[in-house]
Amino acid sequence: MSASPSRLRHYLTKRLRLRGYLRRPGDGRQRPTLPASTLLWALLISLLLRCYSFHGVEGLVRSGGRRALRIPRRFGDDALAYFTARLDPEPTRQALASVVRQAKRNKAFDNHCFIGLALDGTGAGWRRQRGCSLCRPHTQDGQTHGYLHQLVMLSVTGVGLSLPVDIEPYGPGDSEYAAGQRLLERAVSRLGRRFADYLVVDGEFATAPFLQTATQLGLGVVARLKANLPILLAEAQQRLGYDPAPHQFLDGQDRVELWDRDDFQPWESLDWPAVRVIFYRQHKPDGSCVEAYWLSNFSNLRVPSRLLYQMAKSRWEIENQGFNDAKTRYGLEHIRHHDANALLVCWLLTAMALTIERLYRLRYLRRGTHRPRTAAELHRELWLSLAVPRRIDSS
Repeated sequence: MSASPSRLRHYLTKRLRLRGYLRRPGDGRQRPTLPASTLLWALLISLLLRCYSFHGVEGLVRSGGRRALRIPRRFGDDALAYFTARLDPEPTRQALASVVRQAKRNKAFDNHCFIGLALDGTGAGWRRQRGCSLCRPHTQDGQTHGYLHQLVMLSVTGVGLSLPVDIEPYGPGDSEYAAGQRLLERAVSRLGRRFADYLVVDGEFATAPFLQTATQLGLGVVARLKANLPILLAEAQQRLGYDPAPHQFLDGQDRVELWDRDDFQPWESLDWPAVRVIFYRQHKPDGSCVEAYWLSNFSNLRVPSRLLYQMAKSRWEIENQGFNDAKTRYGLEHIRHHDANALLVCWLLTAMALTIERLYRLRYLRRGTHRPRTAAELHRELWLSLAVPRRIDSS
């Protein structure tokens, strides 16, 4: 099956059940002259075409491919700036959660026994001057050299599909830790407590309040063990890594040595009965070696050592397939309109575009025995479908 904007829109409305969201995305304009559905669809399809600036979207809707894009009217980039600054982000958040839930109902994750969620933060968009409430000053030597926008993303991981679920920004006076906790609680309430099995996070989230919040939400935890837990890290360094590794296996071309103990004492403020720690050495073909410690509350009976290693490594999906793809292909770092609400809406639509593209390409178009399309191939097909056929003058 060939890909086109028309077929993609049919997939969104019929398969992903987004017809209601596309019609009513939470428009906050007082007296709109352009339908919100037209502007929202233009933003989504332009992101999938990797044309992420508002000026680029204006060029698309004024081009000869406008009819193929299913966009009925022309408009300018100022209309998009006005629209995104007043669009309520909550309907987009709810639509993202519903798409991911629908993917699970459609058995997109059935080949994996555990569904994971990865949580991490990044920066997106640097400016020399402060322009919105989300601008965080970048200081060096006591001087402010610019302003950065920062956000936390939650993504499905460990199932062969990295699907962004939600985004939470944080500005001055806030932190990645606090934003991550808000994001996790909101996302689990929308996805459901039984949607995922575990949460994988970096070491800065390995605090007793955060770990206990994740446990109360019904999630097992796999967290990087770093210097912010010095007593546990020192004990793990003394007990793991000296005897011959009880688990040795290949991870691609890398040789992995793995140690696993589940009898570490929790620190005073953590109410777990015990802490499990794994330590691995990953030997690369070039002779380099990567070492890391991870802590968890999973028991050995439920999650074997090698599976816990795979859960820990799944954290890199949000880095490589989340932030890296969003920045290099979908313009996550580009500031379309320097307004706090517009920034959040554009980040959420970028997450939506990533999720839609992967489900459409790897699950819907994948049906059959043919090789799945790459992201570049789907991108090229969508662009080629915009070509306007030339009439041949037979006279």
